[in-house]
Amino acid sequence: MTTYREAIREAIAEALTADERVFLMGEDVGAYGGCFAVSLGLLERFGPERIRDTPLSESAFVGAGIGAALGGLRPIVEIMTVNFSLLALDQILNNAATILHMSGGQFNVPLVIRMTTGAGRQLAAQHSHSLEGWYAHIPGLRILAPATVEDAGGMLAPALADPDPVLIFEHGSLYNSTGEPGTGPVDITTAAVRRPGRDVTLIAYGGTLHKALTAADELAAGGIEAEVVDLRVLRPLDEATVIKSIIHTHRAVIVDEGWRSGSLSAEVTARIVERAFYELDAPVERVCSAEVPIPYARHLEEAALPQVPAIVAAARDVVSS
Repeated sequence: MTTYREAIREAIAEALTADERVFLMGEDVGAYGGCFAVSLGLLERFGPERIRDTPLSESAFVGAGIGAALGGLRPIVEIMTVNFSLLALDQILNNAATILHMSGGQFNVPLVIRMTTGAGRQLAAQHSHSLEGWYAHIPGLRILAPATVEDAGGMLAPALADPDPVLIFEHGSLYNSTGEPGTGPVDITTAAVRRPGRDVTLIAYGGTLHKALTAADELAAGGIEAEVVDLRVLRPLDEATVIKSIIHTHRAVIVDEGWRSGSLSAEVTARIVERAFYELDAPVERVCSAEVPIPYARHLEEAALPQVPAIVAAARDVVSS
């Protein structure tokens, strides 16, 4: 068994060993070992040319990563939290995502950006939001949300091999989670069915997957067999896996730690309705975060986030409709 954090660290080490063009850069990734200890020990193994501490300027070091990628390197850029990535949004949206198009296909940007997302750790509003749905709106990017140890380690190599920018969102609550490490690269184009079922489809990703699986266990105790689909690739969405599950179960509950308004869950709902409306036996339900900045106080934070009882209740509602 290994932890989610260790799987990412080993994947970075393997990438650094396999390709001299790969390097890691970001705030405190070197001597400190990363704000979430993902890069702990890598500076000692690979040296300061490959493990580069940067100034506290997301716009500057993401821009430097884009330039390095254009120059033929394979940078892994770490941003401490998704909230801070907004300081580099101009670089990500107006440069990384658009240069291939604006150059008439002449220049790819083979850049990987990793960042922590999500709440549940009492880090308050500026360190806890789930904004990956915003980035999934942007053409030119691939958006990944590994929820398992296997995906956390196995997604990095294919992301680095992608000629275009890839953003990897690592939910902060998962770093200490454990699981079996994978044996190699994993697919970064499709969703995954994590649990088969016949009565309702629970659609989740990242930090909400394990809540969906726990809800499925509770539902099974009451005779409801839920199928759990892990989106894991948020852009481009794997519609085929989602629709296949809906055709099988005829009901859907989407679990999304983003806010309900304009959320990824809204997009998934729209695609289900567009492609499988007549397969539905009940309206699509959504379980999302409350429309508030994430609170610091633990009881308020827990109340603001999607929780297992709400997922169970939504599933029971659609099954009984």
